[in-house]
Amino acid sequence: MSYAIEMRNIRKEFPGIVANDDITLQVQEGEIHALFGENGAGKSTLMNVLFGLYQPDQGEIYVHGKKELINDPNDAARLGIGMVHQHFMLIDKFTVAENIILGREPKKHGVLDMAKAVKIVKKLSEKYGLDVDPNQKVEDITVGMQQRVEILKTLYRGSDILIFDEPTAVLTPIEIKELIEIMKRLVGEGKSIILITHKLKEIFEACDRCTVIRRGRNIDTVAITDTNPNDLASMMVGRKVNIQVNDAPYDPKEKVLEIEHLNVLDSRKVDVIKDLNLTVHGGEILGIAGVDGNGQTELIEAIAGLRKVKDGSIKINNDDVTNQKTRKIIEAGLGYIPEDRQKHGLVLDFSVGENMVLQTYYKKPYAQAGILHNKVITKKAKQLIQEFDVRTPSERTLARSLSGGNQQKVIVAREVDRSPQLLIAAQPTRGLDIGAIEFIHGKLIEEKKKGKAVLLVSFELDEILHLSDRIAVIYEGHIIDIVDPKKTDENELGLLMAGRKKGGSEA
Repeated sequence: MSYAIEMRNIRKEFPGIVANDDITLQVQEGEIHALFGENGAGKSTLMNVLFGLYQPDQGEIYVHGKKELINDPNDAARLGIGMVHQHFMLIDKFTVAENIILGREPKKHGVLDMAKAVKIVKKLSEKYGLDVDPNQKVEDITVGMQQRVEILKTLYRGSDILIFDEPTAVLTPIEIKELIEIMKRLVGEGKSIILITHKLKEIFEACDRCTVIRRGRNIDTVAITDTNPNDLASMMVGRKVNIQVNDAPYDPKEKVLEIEHLNVLDSRKVDVIKDLNLTVHGGEILGIAGVDGNGQTELIEAIAGLRKVKDGSIKINNDDVTNQKTRKIIEAGLGYIPEDRQKHGLVLDFSVGENMVLQTYYKKPYAQAGILHNKVITKKAKQLIQEFDVRTPSERTLARSLSGGNQQKVIVAREVDRSPQLLIAAQPTRGLDIGAIEFIHGKLIEEKKKGKAVLLVSFELDEILHLSDRIAVIYEGHIIDIVDPKKTDENELGLLMAGRKKGGSEA
């Protein structure tokens, strides 16, 4: 058998944890191979070893049948290995084109040829159906667009072995379909792909084979045609998984969140939220569906006090919190699971325990007279780590050392444990494995049952349909319709998200 990649008996340890324990991965030439496992199972660590970011403590790596020593990403690139990282490796102040060509700049007479770079990026984006504006700064584009830039960076370098680390976590359903088609075209051109994903649907739509790892060890490698979603999920978590559905009766209480005639500018000072009205009641989960870039980010940032409101008002429990400081809004009853966990959800160089009390550290029992009670903080952190199954060596571990999924669990634990009157959950299960998704969905439903209001923002239409009592569709900064999830489906939502109302008319 000819393997594009063969990793034999890889072991990688970090202080207090064995991330990879004697793992063997064999990727055939010209296949899409899924790497499937729980948060913290060791998937990203294994791929970082392959890409040269980590050195294995034990084991061997073969590329196209030849044993190789990969000391750094330059060695990986020389061998034709490219990686699209889960957390973007982009420079915010650079343009899209500057990020893509960085390190391999086209030159004319010894000087950077930016015009040629822009042409190259346009040609690449058209070839692979990844529409981007080469001249836009990365700080001004959506998370979904940033993902496209990461993919184009790898393609620009001509890699024939591509590692995709959770590439669809920030994409819409339409973009996911397009990405799967792109991956299949790439394989048709002779490339081999390793796809790290938590999404069973994608594995069965895109992949040829799947390697399952759990707690750092191999479980099995199976052909997709020889398995099914239930067996694969059980293999990953070691037990049967039940999909959570919001089957609690819809009995809305008083208004908790009231938004009236809201107008918000984006970072370019362009109107992105336009005369938006929305109400969320206690005892309901209201889902917001929309294609990335239609104002969802700006809306939730305005509610949380992270973005200035131009006009209009935001009330929580009849308390006007428009343009108030974030702490005051939190004390008015807001809980916030942000879509960008590293930028707005965590202090990466704080410990897990410190991050667990970011919203309450100045209150009793965690502090008194300005002095932190570390024993109380530690006790609380240990409780939440156990309750939310955060995979960490200890509560003293730095947040940046955790896997992306476990970083998300820290945020969800902190926000849900406070049981706020209004919980904004923006992409709450992004990057989580199916077992963790089941758990988080259950927690959101529990909050609804307690009479709390939940505002769910997600690009996962399955998540929106399963959890929401009502679905508000956002398009170009407007709520163009509010629908009953029991009376709609993905096709109708997709049309609404594209700006078409019932009957085919434009919004």
